[in-house]
Formats: sequence, structure tokens, C-alpha cells
Amino acid sequence: MSLTPEDATRHAEKMARIKAARAKMMAGKTGEKGLIIVHTGPGKGKSSSGFGMVLRCIAHGMPCAVVQFIKGAWDTGERRLLTTHFAGLCQFYAMGEGFTWETQDKARDIAAAKAGWVKAKALILDERIRLVLLDEINIALRYGYLDADEVVEFLLTQKPAMTHVVLTGRNAPPGLIEAADLVSEIAAVKHPFKEGIKAQKGVEF
Repeated sequence: MSLTPEDATRHAEKMARIKAARAKMMAGKTGEKGLIIVHTGPGKGKSSSGFGMVLRCIAHGMPCAVVQFIKGAWDTGERRLLTTHFAGLCQFYAMGEGFTWETQDKARDIAAAKAGWVKAKALILDERIRLVLLDEINIALRYGYLDADEVVEFLLTQKPAMTHVVLTGRNAPPGLIEAADLVSEIAAVKHPFKEGIKAQKGVEF
């Protein structure tokens, strides 16, 4: 498709207007703060997004930490990468015992979740750590293994001002969504699992 000179001129003028409007909008965005970030919803990609943010921090030389509330001894790609190559910048704690239908032991699941939350609070309070990923904590909140109100109150009142905290998992409780600065809900449009395709290395783990 070839553009006429008139088309090219109109396009350039339109882009110039957009650029000017964008610059005006960005001029007023000068603040910085540690964010409470929630990735929730039934679609795939919540943990993947959280780990993407961890890698961004590492690339900027920003210390970070991961606490996994469900995945336990799984040999995941992200765990292997971070513990093998970036242990100096990222602390990694797999505190979970697996999904509830695997453990079949509610008391054990609750104990694991509470131990994970104790570790998470200590990491969040360490102001040297710039981002803490609480992977699948929303599942622990959904099942009542952790008190959602306590988690929200801690984040709002004790989290250091410049620390980012990312919380992932389906069914984030309303109070957490209300308290968060950034919430992304990932929809489930299509998934190969429904076609009989199992979880695959490099995609799911």
C-alpha cells in the first residue's frame, strides 16, 4: 500500500498531536512509590508475569525475593534459573507443599502457608530488597490458610515505602484488590489442557 503525500502529511500531523498529548500527560507523572501489584484471574500467565518482573529487577541490579506458597519441591525453570545464576540478587523460597489435592492434609497446608507468610514479612521489611514476589499467595488466602485482612493490613501499614510486592493467584480477595495499586485480571480464552495437552516444560514450568 503506497501513501500519497497528503496521507503522509496527515499521518505525521496526527502522530505529532499524539506525541504532544503523551508528553503533556507524562509531565505530570513524576512520583515514585513501592507498589502493591496483584495478578489474578482464571487465565494462564499470572506467575509468569510476576517472574518477568523479577527478571527486570535483576537486570537493573535491584535485589528481589520470591516466596512460593503452593509450589514446593517442583523443579521449575524459574527456580532453577534464579537459584543457579542469580542467587546474589534474588532470594528464592519454595514454602509450599503442593496443591491441596496432592497433600490432602489441611493442617499441613495451613502450617506451610503460615511459614511462608512469616518469611514473606521478613523479606518485605528488609528495605534492601526492592521487589518481593508472593507466588500463588491468593490461593492460600482463598482457602483461608492465611487471614486476608492481616495480609492487607501489613502491606498497607508496614511495607517500606519503596518496596514493590507482587501477589499472584486466582481469586484475589476483594480487600486485596481494593488495597492494590495495580491489578491485572488474566482471562481464560483458550488453553491446550482442554484438548488433552499436559503441562509442558518451558511453558508451564
